[in-house]
Amino acid sequence: MLSPSPFDAIILGAGAAGLFCAAIAGQRGKRVLVIDHADAPGKKILISGGGRCNFTNIHTQADRYLSANPHFAKSALGRYSPQDFINLVDAHGIAWHEKTLGQLFCDGSAKQIVAMLLDECDKGGVTIALGHAIRAVEHADGRYRVSWGDRSVEAPALVIATGGPSIPKMGATGFAYDLARQFGLKVVEPRPALVPLTLGGDETLFRSLSGVATDVVARAGKALFREAALFTHKGLSGPAILQVSSYWRHGDPVAINFLPDAAPGWLTQAKRQQPRATLRSTLGAMLPDRLAATLSDRIGGDARLADTPDRVLGEAERRLSSWTFHPNGTEGYAKAEVTAGGISTDGLSSQTMEARKVPGLYAIGEAVDVTGWLGGYNFQWAWASGHATAAAI
Repeated sequence: MLSPSPFDAIILGAGAAGLFCAAIAGQRGKRVLVIDHADAPGKKILISGGGRCNFTNIHTQADRYLSANPHFAKSALGRYSPQDFINLVDAHGIAWHEKTLGQLFCDGSAKQIVAMLLDECDKGGVTIALGHAIRAVEHADGRYRVSWGDRSVEAPALVIATGGPSIPKMGATGFAYDLARQFGLKVVEPRPALVPLTLGGDETLFRSLSGVATDVVARAGKALFREAALFTHKGLSGPAILQVSSYWRHGDPVAINFLPDAAPGWLTQAKRQQPRATLRSTLGAMLPDRLAATLSDRIGGDARLADTPDRVLGEAERRLSSWTFHPNGTEGYAKAEVTAGGISTDGLSSQTMEARKVPGLYAIGEAVDVTGWLGGYNFQWAWASGHATAAAI
């Protein structure tokens, strides 16, 4: 049952940012109501990190986030660190491990993180109302009225924490943007991020490599990442591709270095050492067989190295170190881990996440135009932005 007494804050969205904000504000003595149209809290948390929740990254810093204002995230991230969240996880007895590149995962299950957030909400006396689609949000006389069904509730503070439209099968929508526009806030054009790229035209032959993965350096524009790339039946995926996808724009190429550890001149050196070898067999010793065959076919690799001029080998080296793909799109919000763009930071305070021209209105988490790299960065933004708002309500 909802309390008949007025609330201090209404938080829309029972995801990572919303639950964390509610817990902290509640424990500060604020009366908080969380409303979500989903029938259970933290649905995206549960599927994150392969079900183990990559809940933060120890290397978090503002330059690992995309935003029209690259400085916006500094304040919140600086005031709530990965170690702060780790301390909370430890206090709940949740075992965790570092996988790679500073990524921290639960040893057990993402369910532990959701249970922890709900426990923290309980400590703060937070009221959570699930399964309620919002019918209307109104603002008058310094108070926000939220209506669903035949119910309505008021509070002097309203927090938009409904995320972005990525993974619509989990119930994700663009509701946050509609609400922001209703209150006069600008929205940076949303787009799928951390998303597989699709290939067409002459590059469809690479789809035959579906399931093949290898360590690469992928580059889009000035952004480059060294991690695994994975060929799929639609195009390119894997951590390295997901990372550069956030920086990729339609029409831009993506360059891949298939042999990031190879020293300059390695092919001519191989020619001296194994003159009877072919490019295909040489690549086969360094890359997965199917990938080696496909790449060598594209650059004419059946001739013996001894019969191939150094000039031709040098050109092969250059292609393999910067193989250019021209994606024709992405797999869209259905496969995007997050949404880039969102509620413009121009209209928000970096200290509190409050709308500058609409007192009492806040926006946090993925709904805001702050998008982290793959690997726990977006969860840390959810914790940090939620913390910033909770301290200000």
